[in-house]
Amino acid sequence: MKARVHVTLKNGVLDPQGKAIEKTLGNLGFSGVGDVRQGKVIELDLEETDAAKAEAAVKDMCEQLLANTVIENYTIELDAA
Repeated sequence: MKARVHVTLKNGVLDPQGKAIEKTLGNLGFSGVGDVRQGKVIELDLEETDAAKAEAAVKDMCEQLLANTVIENYTIELDAA
């Protein structure tokens, strides 16, 4: 089973990389782009075949290592392929 974790900063947390991307897009002529937020995607190959167990394991991984839950949110996607 494959898992994909999307980690983003919580609303209200300063995102300097997002601001730099926003400014650079404007400098490149892309108008109408605002409030850019950036994040990261973590892909995992799991041996677990039970979706509920896989999601629980990935949630534990996020809470312990993959996301700083004080300032970051995360979402989990599972794919049985």
